Amino acid sequence: MDVTKRFLKYVSFDTQSDENTEVTPSTPGQMEFAKYLKTELEELGLEDITLNEHAYLFATLPANTDEKIPTIGFIAHMDTSPDMSGKNVTPRIVQNYDGKDIVLCAEENILLSPAQFPELLAHKGEDLIVTDGKTLLGADDKAGIAEIMSAIAYLKQHPEIKHGKIRIGFNPDEEIGLGAHKFDVQKFGCEWAYTMDGSEVGELEYENFNAASAKITFKGRNVHPGYAKDKMINSMLLANRFMSLLPANETPEHTEGYEGFYHLVGVTGDVEKTIISYIIRDHSREKFEARKQEIQHLVDQMNKELGQDAVSAEVKDQYYNMREKIEPVMHVIDLAFAAMEAVGIKPNVKPIRGGTDGAQLSFKGLPCPNIFAGGLNFHGRYEFVPIQSMEKATRVIVKIAELLAASK
Repeated sequence: MDVTKRFLKYVSFDTQSDENTEVTPSTPGQMEFAKYLKTELEELGLEDITLNEHAYLFATLPANTDEKIPTIGFIAHMDTSPDMSGKNVTPRIVQNYDGKDIVLCAEENILLSPAQFPELLAHKGEDLIVTDGKTLLGADDKAGIAEIMSAIAYLKQHPEIKHGKIRIGFNPDEEIGLGAHKFDVQKFGCEWAYTMDGSEVGELEYENFNAASAKITFKGRNVHPGYAKDKMINSMLLANRFMSLLPANETPEHTEGYEGFYHLVGVTGDVEKTIISYIIRDHSREKFEARKQEIQHLVDQMNKELGQDAVSAEVKDQYYNMREKIEPVMHVIDLAFAAMEAVGIKPNVKPIRGGTDGAQLSFKGLPCPNIFAGGLNFHGRYEFVPIQSMEKATRVIVKIAELLAASK
C-alpha cells in the first residue's frame, strides 16, 4: 500500500477532537482509528505494539544491524481539528494541477483559488488531494501518519538499508493541546524523535510559540430597558470595551514570523453575563509573559473604573517554546537537515507559528523537532495536500534512519 492509498483510507475515520469532554481520547473515533492502525502495524510485522486505554499507540521496528545506533522515534497525531467537521470526508485527486481555480463544491460555489491561496501555484503540475468543500481534509496529521507507515513499510521491504531501532508513536488530542499530556516518554524509550506535523515541503522546525488560553468573564445587571437608566450594566458592552483595549494590529491576520498575537476565538453572552476567549501566542518568553500580564492589567483597570469586580480573567499556560530544549542537542536538527538535502529537498528552518506535540514532549525529556508532512491550509475546507509532498516526506524519514546508521 503506497502513501496515497494509506492517506485516503485514514481520512475516512472521523477523529475530530473535542476539548469539552474531559476524557482521553476526547472522542471515540480516535480509538477506532488507533485500533485500525494497530492492526496495520501488526500486519507489517512490527514488535512491541501497545495500545493503551487513552489511545496512545506505540510500536517498534527493530534494528537490522549490530552497530550501536541511538533509538529514535517518529510521531504523528490521530485527531483532526475541532474547527471544522472531519466526518464523511470526501477527498478528490486533482491530477497534474494546471494552476487554475479548483471547484470544490459547485452547488455552493466553493473554490480553491490561487487568488486567495497563492501557495497553490508552487504545486502546479503536481497531483493534489482536495476536499469537497464541506469538511476539512485531515492532512493535519493523517498525512504524517501515512508517511511514517509508508516509510516503515519501505524499510521492512529493503533490509539492505541499515538502520537502528525505530519507535513509532501515534497519539490523540493534539489539536486541543493535550496530545503529549499522557504520552509516556519513558515507555517510548527514544533518545530523540521527530513529529511529522509540519506543512510545506522542506520545513524543519524547532522553535514554536509559547502559548496560553485566556477566558475573561464580564458580569452585568439586567433591568427592564424602559427603566434601566443608571441601573443596567450590559456585560456584552463591557466585553466589547475590553476587546477594543487590546492592540488592533496584534492579531493573527496582522502578524507573521516571530510576531506574537492575541486571538479572539469565542464570544458567548447576554446582558447578565458574557465570556470571551482568547489564545495568547509569542515566541519570546518575555513578551509572552508581558501579554498575559496585560490581560490582567486591563481587567484590573476596568474594575477600578467600574468601582466593582465585574470583570475576571482565567489565564492558563498551554505549552512553551521548545528551542531551549533543542539547542543543546542540535545534532538532531543537523541529521534531518542532511536527510532532506540527500533526497533533493532544500531545508527551510523556520519557527512554527503554532505548536506541536513535540514542544511538550521536549519539555518532558524527549527532544522532538518538527518535520514537514506536506499539507496546506489546515483546519478548514480549503485544506489540500500534494501527493508528491507526502512522497518526499516518506523519503526523508527513510533517509534519516539510513544516515544515522551510516554515521556510527
